[in-house]
Amino acid sequence: MKEDLSTLPELVLVLDRLRSAYNTGNIFRVAEALGAGIVACGYTPCPPHPKLAKTAMGTDLTVPCWHFGTAEEAAAALREAGYAVWVAEPGGAEAWEAPVTFPLAVVFGNEALGVSAAVLDGADGVVSLPMYGEKASINVGNAAAAILYAIDARRRGKIGGAS
Repeated sequence: MKEDLSTLPELVLVLDRLRSAYNTGNIFRVAEALGAGIVACGYTPCPPHPKLAKTAMGTDLTVPCWHFGTAEEAAAALREAGYAVWVAEPGGAEAWEAPVTFPLAVVFGNEALGVSAAVLDGADGVVSLPMYGEKASINVGNAAAAILYAIDARRRGKIGGAS
């Protein structure tokens, strides 16, 4: 069955094979705060899910959510709907400097595996956070919050600009 993407908001978070329902619930809260939608891919938990509901604190009932078997399928459908598709991965443009255009989908990957190679290879852009520590890694929920708030600040003209 093909997902109906006609009601997508201008900012969409694509979650590529996230394992933790708690991280996913945290990202639902960020999405709700920013008026974004979520596309859950693969085995990423999506509503209804009891562990996701625990950390989503009700946002799992209000944030629009779609599911695709793979992030590749989701990225193709989003491009067809007119979205630029970015991935959040190390080595990209810093989130507060990336040239933001809307509608925009940002793909966040599994903490161990990252974003699937096919999506990364076909991305319209790569966005990241600067990392100064030895581990150079933060939780996907925290990374999503920082990156998405930087994008939102650009969208609202608070830093840089959006088109």
